[in-house]
Amino acid sequence: MPEDLQNEPAGKRPLRERLSRWLDTPAATSMWEMLILLAATAFLLFFGLMPLRLGHMEFSRAEMGLVGADEPRYAQIAREMLEVHSKECHDLHARMWPHSFHAKDLNASFHCSIAGGITPILYGHPWLEKPALYYWRTMSFFKELGVHDWVARLPSATGAFAMIILIYLHMRRFRPGGHLDAALITASSTAIIAFARGASTDMQLAAPFAIGMLGWYAWYETGKKFWLFDLYFFGALATLAKGPVAVFLGMSIIVIFAGLRREWSVLRRMIWIPGLVLFLVMVLPWYIAVQIRNPTFYKLFLLEQNLQRFASNRYQHHQPVFFYLIVLLLALMPWTVVALRALVDSIEIAIAEWKTRKNPARYLGHSRAGDAFPEFLVIWALFPILFFSFSGSKLPGYILPSIPPITILTGDYLNRVRRTGLSNWLLISHGVTAGIFAFVLLLCPQYMVYQRMVPPASTILIAALIATAFAVMIIFLVKRWGLKRLRILTLAPVLFLMIFLLRENGWLLDANYSARPLADKIALIAPGVPILVTHHVRRDMDYGLAFYRNVPLRHYLHEDSATEKVSVIDGVPQQEHILVIRADETAALPKLLPDRLYEPLFLYDWQGLAVYRVYAAR
Repeated sequence: MPEDLQNEPAGKRPLRERLSRWLDTPAATSMWEMLILLAATAFLLFFGLMPLRLGHMEFSRAEMGLVGADEPRYAQIAREMLEVHSKECHDLHARMWPHSFHAKDLNASFHCSIAGGITPILYGHPWLEKPALYYWRTMSFFKELGVHDWVARLPSATGAFAMIILIYLHMRRFRPGGHLDAALITASSTAIIAFARGASTDMQLAAPFAIGMLGWYAWYETGKKFWLFDLYFFGALATLAKGPVAVFLGMSIIVIFAGLRREWSVLRRMIWIPGLVLFLVMVLPWYIAVQIRNPTFYKLFLLEQNLQRFASNRYQHHQPVFFYLIVLLLALMPWTVVALRALVDSIEIAIAEWKTRKNPARYLGHSRAGDAFPEFLVIWALFPILFFSFSGSKLPGYILPSIPPITILTGDYLNRVRRTGLSNWLLISHGVTAGIFAFVLLLCPQYMVYQRMVPPASTILIAALIATAFAVMIIFLVKRWGLKRLRILTLAPVLFLMIFLLRENGWLLDANYSARPLADKIALIAPGVPILVTHHVRRDMDYGLAFYRNVPLRHYLHEDSATEKVSVIDGVPQQEHILVIRADETAALPKLLPDRLYEPLFLYDWQGLAVYRVYAAR
């Protein structure tokens, strides 16, 4: 017996021994793994995204307002849909849950439930570019938590959180050993962190798509129809998030997989009537209802937003064919080197399996040839990248569905090489990549302040020292303690950088990329002027100011656009209003506002804008 146990009172020994034995059990290990995963994932996805305080202690703030054109636009659509919903329910004197089971109350509750939820609305006009899943989820969060910018990001964050937990549970069930690595690598990759914090539809597609594909493979491996529920249910959610592209991607991956393995019967056996009914019941009611109410929906959504977006550069998102290779390298940071090695290793395994399937004797006595999981994940990872590389419009979020299979492969790869460890070149490359990742992000605040690519030498030196320390720490400590420590050592710089960027420099990100600080300052200086007009400002500021002031878009002059058609009010208002104009275009004001009185309010140097109060016409 150990000396410390011998010296303890006899009554305490059994309790400590039982606790020590319990900590060595699989149940205790699973509990600790889950606690670690929950804590790390919650921090990675929610820190700096939402306010959180306990008493007087503030753990997190909503550090950054909505950015880009899509975030404020989608949030505004959800707000207006909720306003319609609330008004119609008020007029019906009904709630979503009926007052009673009388036919009149049930009918009123039904109409209240669907009120505002069929046609997406932006500035009072139908907006038919995307299906309704994101708007529904945001409406529900707005209703419970209030209309705030950070609330608009919760659908993406909670969707990513669910995906990461289910990746952990799936891997623990089917590929034990690499399950915690796979989940933590997914949670800490740049693409997942970034898109989980966006008020957009990209994560609404990627998260349920990943869960559905894992469910399909679970059915393929076990033959139990129960797992097909995941495919049909989450496939329906993905279809309600972005449309038929979800079905196309999923079916293409499965067909290629079945074809390469010459198991065409899989396609017949996966047709599960209860699942098919579930899919249709979830998807068809909204698509039919929105088409009935908006006869142009089919043309606008399917033809323009899907087919034309793929086949042309109508929406001005043209990029070279290798664009997604660059996006992939950045999306997997700081795990890029190990993830690519895992992908290459899995491709080699898949090719070897494909070759040996020509020799049936190799698998004599087995119902299925070899390990299909790496092959399935490789196809799932590569197909969206290759497919969208030929699209006329390219945006980074299009290949978000490819990230989970690569991070899963990475976790599985680390488990397979745990005994032998990473080769020296791979470990050094990974450490150096993590260091470079830290170095670049440490310099971001300097770039935002001084707007120049080369910061002061002292700043570069400090960033280089910190980045080098992270790189050396990863390389040296993994060498000393083993590959099992790689995940926590790589997570360390990610967590540090999130605190540095969001907690310490979140205000800089807000000032440079969001309309929130500008909207707040306008509200403070001119609180009694509700009308706001912009002139030649960026689209992200245009939509951002409209969201934060809850007003429609107004421009002095008509501006042609592929997306904004009937939702913009053109012309100079006769009433008193606020004008936001580029600082370098203020010389045009006498021509824009002849015979009108106006005065400058302030310059917003962070984004090169000038704000004026324009008085009412006489």
